[in-house]
Amino acid sequence: MPSKTTLTVRLNPALSDYVAANVGEQGNYENVSEYVRDLIRRDKAQSEQDTLERLKAELRLAFEQPEDSYQTLTASEVIQRNRLSK
Repeated sequence: MPSKTTLTVRLNPALSDYVAANVGEQGNYENVSEYVRDLIRRDKAQSEQDTLERLKAELRLAFEQPEDSYQTLTASEVIQRNRLSK
């Protein structure tokens, strides 16, 4: 189980007021930590969704190509090509 990390974040007054409005009796979160964890989870989920959408778009483009434009590659060639494209 990974250890917990403590972060210190500095906010300008406008952001601080926004956070305060979302925490406590009037907000959706009991405390700032809960709010930040939720924001991080949402950001992570969005990043994963964006990656999936990019992959779907690439696959869609690939499958729209005529079959005679495909070329046969070995697994090693695919791995090498992917390493070079990073």
